[in-house]
Amino acid sequence: MSDDVKDAGLVAMISSILGGNKRADIVAPPPLAEVPRTVPTSGSEPAEAAPPAAVPVKDEAEPNTAPPPAKPAEPPARIATTPDGRQLLPAEAIADLVLGELRKMEDFPASGASVTVYGYRHWNAMITFAPFSTSFQNATRFRQAMPDLVFKLRRFVALEI
Repeated sequence: MSDDVKDAGLVAMISSILGGNKRADIVAPPPLAEVPRTVPTSGSEPAEAAPPAAVPVKDEAEPNTAPPPAKPAEPPARIATTPDGRQLLPAEAIADLVLGELRKMEDFPASGASVTVYGYRHWNAMITFAPFSTSFQNATRFRQAMPDLVFKLRRFVALEI
């Protein structure tokens, strides 16, 4: 993969995190219906399963009601920048950026990898792996990719203190 392709991917990722691409909000699943517990009266009797909660069914004769009016959209928060134009981000956000770029690499573990961002003016990042999350050869390859990735990210992002 050429450096131009890697740079284009990095710029696209940074712009999407910093608000270049508007993503849909994550929708929480509806709450589960609670089922009352039944407790046996004596230790020898098995507990009976409670019937599932009834789900109300919409009557076809009811007229359609309009949804409640949506809240007015708040203006987007202003993103802090440095005098040289880099975005100021907290360490957790920068760690997510680094981890997101590393996840694009072949054989990167789905879980068990952690990135820590440290420093101040010339911030740096460190990657650690949980036991048995990846092989020694792959971990070495990912660690060798970190300095280049951090160097490129420093051009766009500064650590917020």
